[in-house]
Amino acid sequence: MHIAVLGATGVVGQAILSVLEQRAFPVSSLRPLASARSAGKTVKFGGKDVRVELANPEAFGGIDLVLASAGATVTKELAPSIRRSGAILVDNSSAFRMDPAVPLVVPEVNPETLASHNGIIANPNCVAIILTVALAPIHRAVGVRRVVVSTYQSASGAGRAAMEELQSQAREILDGREPTPQALPHPIAFNVFSHNTTIGPEGYNGEEMKVMMETRKILSEPELAITATCVRVPVLRAHSESINLTLKQPLSPQQARALLAEAPGVEIMDDREKNLFPMPTIATGRDAVYVGRIRRDLSQPEGMGLDLFVCGDQLRKGAALNAVQIAEMLVGVGKGQTAVVR
Repeated sequence: MHIAVLGATGVVGQAILSVLEQRAFPVSSLRPLASARSAGKTVKFGGKDVRVELANPEAFGGIDLVLASAGATVTKELAPSIRRSGAILVDNSSAFRMDPAVPLVVPEVNPETLASHNGIIANPNCVAIILTVALAPIHRAVGVRRVVVSTYQSASGAGRAAMEELQSQAREILDGREPTPQALPHPIAFNVFSHNTTIGPEGYNGEEMKVMMETRKILSEPELAITATCVRVPVLRAHSESINLTLKQPLSPQQARALLAEAPGVEIMDDREKNLFPMPTIATGRDAVYVGRIRRDLSQPEGMGLDLFVCGDQLRKGAALNAVQIAEMLVGVGKGQTAVVR
């Protein structure tokens, strides 16, 4: 496959390159693309330095597949050129996620929707990916009536500048100086605050609305009752989520644990004796969505409510890995995958 990575110098673009290599994706040629600010730099791939080219409408000739992580505005501008070139676009931005003609795909959850693509496939929001990987096995088994999710989102979700800001602010505070927010609206070191997206008229911020709408689309449940509270926390990478479920049919914690233990992409970490449950330090750099704190919600009738705590690497499963898994399905590589490329 002739592959272009759009946004190749960003943190997600770099993670995509890493995952492509680690999973031995069949890349016959690689074209890293970025803005004028980064064009001319080099990225590492296959043990070589590959020159970054300018992302413009002429950049996609001869390309089979574009893995994009360049932001919604840029992707919308370049999408017509990508489609005219005959390449398939797997987009990590929010540009096409809620377009009814574009599948929003988590390979462990709704792989069947990929067959309906018309040249564009959307990679979901990182929180929605991590949430649905854990939620789908339970939903398939007994049905979920309502979801309440509270998120603990790392600096990596806001990009490299926010990650660097967390590190620099920690040093400033430990040195007795005032932290200086730049990439984020408030100090991130030793602090938590509402996710840094605009608050809408209903009181939800943009991230919360994405999580709710995208979860409904991924699960093909447009009427699913779901509410989200999204918070930025002083963690470098890997998002955590506290999930409360109201079920349509009874399910015990033991049954839920058994379902999740067999689910693709899930790793159970639920050791009550050692107080060992999912943590960002464990999920960082790993592919699985870790699930623990599996317990009955005592405020609901027995069997009808569950609580979970999950954690996943925002840059891997929450972004780059999910995109590469979609690409693997498109070309029929990986475990038990069927090619649906058109």
